[in-house]
Amino acid sequence: MHSEIPDKLYFKIGEVSKIADVAPHVLRYWESEFAAIRPKRANSKQRLYRRADVEIILKIKTLLHGRGYTISGARRFLASGEEIPRESPSPVKPDVFTCLGRIKDELLRVQEILGEKK
Repeated sequence: MHSEIPDKLYFKIGEVSKIADVAPHVLRYWESEFAAIRPKRANSKQRLYRRADVEIILKIKTLLHGRGYTISGARRFLASGEEIPRESPSPVKPDVFTCLGRIKDELLRVQEILGEKK
């Protein structure tokens, strides 16, 4: 979920939207929810995000979309100053396969029992 941030001083909302892969209205909403995101305004009232703003936006996206945090949970996490821990390379844990195998065995037993009652 890491995006490459171009080497620029300021980014327009459309550019940040593409970097973070979220819609512009989502960025405007996050501005209202997270005090850390405060873009400057150009004379034309265009939002101008700094590199630090873009980095925070990418962290917020990781927390909300990747880790399943709520808005308030992500706000608390960012306020704590902790770093987002790296995920393991395998998105599926080995215990999942064991659990699915047990479920399959149990369903096969239920199917046998139902077949006997006919």
